[in-house]
Amino acid sequence: MSLLSVKVKICGITNLDDALAAVDVGADVLGFNFYPKSPRYIEPDQAVAIIRKLPTFVDTAGIFVNAAVEQIAAIAERGILDWIQLHGDEPPDVCNDLSWLHARTIKAIRVRTRQDIARTDAYCTDAILLDAFSPTAYGGTGCRFDWSAIQTLYRRVFLAGGITPENAAEAVETGVYGIDVCSGIEAKPGRKDHDKMRRLFANIRHLLH
Repeated sequence: MSLLSVKVKICGITNLDDALAAVDVGADVLGFNFYPKSPRYIEPDQAVAIIRKLPTFVDTAGIFVNAAVEQIAAIAERGILDWIQLHGDEPPDVCNDLSWLHARTIKAIRVRTRQDIARTDAYCTDAILLDAFSPTAYGGTGCRFDWSAIQTLYRRVFLAGGITPENAAEAVETGVYGIDVCSGIEAKPGRKDHDKMRRLFANIRHLLH
């Protein structure tokens, strides 16, 4: 895949200041976490208030973990999401149950071995997100898996897990559709470090244009 098409998704947005800073440095997608147990959880009403102040050229993603289809639909039908990201243990039929919504779908796969990557074939979603496996958390751990395990997949793949300003260029060069960055550019969970965000984009800008 051409590096020119690589998207940058900044996840775990909880406030307008961080959202606007991410847009300013060049983010393509902003992620809002609707999993109540996450330290980056945001109330849907708060997310709506932020998203309504964003430029329309920036995509938005809602992150859900083992949520009921009805709960996901209730938020998606508010018209604020371009992407629905399923980051739990959702089976393929749950993804199919969401196909009638206007938002595109991303299924996150937590990777321990190459066999986990092979499981992506079971999901008929608009994109796949490959993240590092953790027995205690659904993403946002700052851990990474062996990126050399990624082979050419004929679909959109977001790479997540342990991406920082220092290794972002390496992540982009895997040839994925997009990179998903969260803890690697935080001052603390739920609060972005704007200097780290600027450094991340500075380190990959020559690969994106």
